[in-house]
Amino acid sequence: QVQLRESGGGSVQTGGSLKLSCPTSEYIFSGCGMGWYRQRPGTERELVSTILTDGTTNYADSVKGRFTISQDNAKKTLYLQMNSLKTEDTAVYYCAVLFEDSSLTCTPQLWGQGTQVTVSS
Repeated sequence: QVQLRESGGGSVQTGGSLKLSCPTSEYIFSGCGMGWYRQRPGTERELVSTILTDGTTNYADSVKGRFTISQDNAKKTLYLQMNSLKTEDTAVYYCAVLFEDSSLTCTPQLWGQGTQVTVSS
C-alpha cells in the first residue's frame, strides 16, 4: 500500500521558517502532480500549493511570496519551504498526490497523515 509520510513540522515563532518534506515513490510520480494542503483549527482542509508534472506551480494567496513548493525527482521527495510564518499558518499540513479525475481535472486523491505546524507570537 502506498503511503505518504510528511515530516518537518514543529513549533516556531512568528517570522520563523520550516521546511516540510514528503517522500514518495515511482508510482506516485505517475500522477499529474503533488501538493500541500492544510487544515487550520475549526476550518476545512484548504489548498496551500500544488506542483504539476510540467512544473507549473500554484499557491494560495495567503502564502504567496512566503512559501515555495519544490520536488526532487531523484529523491522522489516533495518539499514546502515556509518562510515568514504567521500565527494564522498554524495548521496540520498534508502532502497529497494528484491524479486526473473523470473530468480530467487534477485533484488530490492520495493523502499523507499530516504534520503539525504551530506558529506562536
